[in-house]
Amino acid sequence: MRGLLLAALLLAAPAWAQAQGQDRPIRLVVPFPPGGSTDVVARVVAQRLGEALGVPVVAENRPGAGGSIGSEVVARAAPDGTTIGIATSSTHPAAVVLQKGVPYDPVRDFAPITQIGVTPYILVAGPGMPATLAEFLALARSRPGAISYASVGSSTLGYLLTRQLELLAGVRMLHVPYRGSSQAYPDLINGTVAVLLDNPTGSAGLVREGRLRGYAVTTPSAVLPDVPGFAAAGVPGFETPFWYGLVGPAGMPAAQAQRMQQALARHFLGAGRAELADKDVTPVMGTPAAFAAVIAADLASFRALAERAGIQPE
Repeated sequence: MRGLLLAALLLAAPAWAQAQGQDRPIRLVVPFPPGGSTDVVARVVAQRLGEALGVPVVAENRPGAGGSIGSEVVARAAPDGTTIGIATSSTHPAAVVLQKGVPYDPVRDFAPITQIGVTPYILVAGPGMPATLAEFLALARSRPGAISYASVGSSTLGYLLTRQLELLAGVRMLHVPYRGSSQAYPDLINGTVAVLLDNPTGSAGLVREGRLRGYAVTTPSAVLPDVPGFAAAGVPGFETPFWYGLVGPAGMPAAQAQRMQQALARHFLGAGRAELADKDVTPVMGTPAAFAAVIAADLASFRALAERAGIQPE
C-alpha cells in the first residue's frame, strides 16, 4: 500500500508543479507596441518576476485595437499560469465603455493578480506649439476642430480623458489615432499632430531633452517636478491617474496569483521601489482582491464620464 501511495505521489508531482507554473517559462503579453510606457513597465516587471519565481518571464508584444487584441490573448489562454498579461486602466475598464464588441469581459474573463502601480497623465506637445497650456488652449479655441490630438485609439482611457479635457477647457480638437504612443512621438516632434495625453513613463525623457513640451500633469510627477498640475495651469478638476496591473486568465489558481503578487510586492515595495519610481510609477502591488475592486470601481466611473461626454461605443 505504501508503495502504491508513493507511486501515485510521484506521478502527481509533475502535474502539481505544472499547475503552479513553476517548471515552464511564463509569457507576459503586452497589449501595446514596443517602446511605449506600458512596454517599459512590463519589461521591468517581467525581469523581476522571473528572478523571484526562478523561471523565465518573456514579454511578448501583441498590439492593436487599443490593447484589446493582446488582452484577448490572455483571456483565452489556458489558466495554468504560463500566460499572464499587462492590464491597464485603458484595456480593462475603459475599453468596454468605449468600444463595441470587445471580445472579453474585464471582470469575468480575468484573474486579477496585482495593481502594479499608478502614474500621472501628462499633456505633451511638439516644440513648435505654444509655450504654455493657456496659450495652447487659446490657439485651440481660435481654431475649433483644426488643432489635432493624438491617442492610442478611441477605445483607450487617454482618448476618453482628452474628451473630458476638451469639455473642461471649452475646446474642440481633431482626433488622430495611433497604435502606440511611441509611434505618435515623431509626429508630435515634427508638428504633424499637436498634443498627446500620455504617461511620463514613455515621454519624460523627450520632455527633459526639449524635444517635447510638457504642458501639465493630472497628479504630481516625480520625474518631471517642474511641470504644473492642470489646476495650476488653468484647468481645475482634471486629476485622473493611469494604472498598470497584472492579470491572468479566469480560472488561474488563486494560490498562484497570490504567489506572483507577493513576489512583486516584496521587491517593488522594498529595495526595488526606485525601479518603477524612476519611470514615474508609484508602486501599489496590492492583493488580487484589492485590484479586482479597482477595476470594478473604474468601470462604473468611466461609464459615467462617457455618458457626460456623449460618447457612444464604436
